[in-house]
Amino acid sequence: MKPSIGGQAIIEGVMMQNGDRIAVAVRRQSDQEILVRPLPARRRFKKFGKMPFLRGLFGLYDMMSLGLRALNLSAQLAFPEDEQMTKGGTFFTFTLAVAIAVGAFIVLPIYLTGFIPGTDNTIGFNLIEGGMRLLFFFVYLVLISRMKDIHRVFQYHGAEHKVVHTYEADEELTVENARKHTTLHPRCGTAFLMTVFVIAILIFSLVGNPSPWIKILSRLLLLPVVAGVSYEVLRYSGRHYNRLWVRILAQPGLWLQKLTTADPDNDMIEVAIASMKQVLESSQSAVASNPDIP
Repeated sequence: MKPSIGGQAIIEGVMMQNGDRIAVAVRRQSDQEILVRPLPARRRFKKFGKMPFLRGLFGLYDMMSLGLRALNLSAQLAFPEDEQMTKGGTFFTFTLAVAIAVGAFIVLPIYLTGFIPGTDNTIGFNLIEGGMRLLFFFVYLVLISRMKDIHRVFQYHGAEHKVVHTYEADEELTVENARKHTTLHPRCGTAFLMTVFVIAILIFSLVGNPSPWIKILSRLLLLPVVAGVSYEVLRYSGRHYNRLWVRILAQPGLWLQKLTTADPDNDMIEVAIASMKQVLESSQSAVASNPDIP
């Protein structure tokens, strides 16, 4: 059985991951050369990897940590002449982004929903709050997609998906083969976010309709539960995507990817292919050096 390979769009490049084999491929802007570098895996909570619900929470932490490291490395490779952000600067930026996200997607929807008639009951409040949260997210994606630099990241996101589709179809990793595939993929992190929004409505409704401050506190405390359940749902849908009802339920996540992916140019697909080949070659080398590896 072929291993599942996933990735992430980064600054002027793509990160691919095949188990613990991770590669970052970036096109250096000064001379347009493709640079490929391995990135060590750091699984701080590996012992939770097979525990349902907990594996999603701690896996998400490892994934976010890996994503930040990949972004920092890609910036260094793509723009080596520019001043790079320090670890302190990265931590501050990440913390600020989390604070803004909490304010925009938790605090603000709760506050605004309180002014809407018909939200005195638990079901009405949670449906409207969840819908408002999802609307804010749509607006956010539409706005940032209009930014030139973000649009390029979304193009690399599309290139990543096209190359993963090519690999999964057992086709030769060429620009021509990848070009014909869609930029949408059911295992994308964007689909995970859509699942999070839906699961959040269901779980947050268990709290009832307390005071606004209790609502905010409960949302923050229940975020790990939402992440763990959402991971299990996405994991199940990925393994049973051949079933019609699973494909129907997964469709909103694919629609959302129309905002987070864009059609890449051939140069971007070349970068994604370079990253994919690196993690595949690493895998083949490991098997060749150790015949006991299945």
